[in-house]
Amino acid sequence: MIDLKGYEWSLIEGAWVTLQVALLSLLLAVILGMLGALAKLSPYRWARAVATLYTTVIRGIPDLVLMMLIFFGGQMLLNDSLYRINEWLNEYFTSSDPNHEWTSYLPDYVEISPFIAGIITIGFIFGAYMAETFRGAIMAVDKGELEAGKAYGMSSFLSFRRILLPQMIRHALPGFGNNWLVLLKTTALVSIIGLDDMVRKGALAAGTTQMPFTFYMTIAVIFLLFTSLSTSVLKWAERKFSIHTR
Repeated sequence: MIDLKGYEWSLIEGAWVTLQVALLSLLLAVILGMLGALAKLSPYRWARAVATLYTTVIRGIPDLVLMMLIFFGGQMLLNDSLYRINEWLNEYFTSSDPNHEWTSYLPDYVEISPFIAGIITIGFIFGAYMAETFRGAIMAVDKGELEAGKAYGMSSFLSFRRILLPQMIRHALPGFGNNWLVLLKTTALVSIIGLDDMVRKGALAAGTTQMPFTFYMTIAVIFLLFTSLSTSVLKWAERKFSIHTR
């Protein structure tokens, strides 16, 4: 039995934070990925251009650099925008009525939570990868089946729900699973923006006890447990959605 010097509960709390960040980031990534895929397959040139720019930029910049840019750069941009809006509102109302004292209800400074920032950053990054996964899955569906559904009088939504979505999921599952496993491991990066996740708590415990190998090995085992469980669930999902193709 590994002696964690009383830090067992701290690591469990950190593991729960890591899992929350991963699942919420996945939800955001799926939403952005589906929007990106539909935009790339859209007949509108501007939609294809925006989606292509999004996926190209995100996939071409390291995740760590993007996280730093979005967290620190996004926070600076937000607060600078709030400052300018408050200044404009103050000048506008003061000039229109000098005797009236204007009170702005907008905050002067907003500090973004590392938890929220981590979810938005990771979800935004992996939305680009999901977009390519979903685009390929949609293109793999036989267009003749969609035309047959239309000939039977199905609406666009009904054709999507009964024909396109089930087959798209089957084609997307392998790529989706790979993206999820990489996303799960990428959550380790949120420790650099101050979130008390499993990696940060483990690093603090390792520094206090001078037992870095013990704590980082424990973190590695927990991540391995998460990925092994995820792999089992993904294999079950692949079998479920492939049952009608055998």
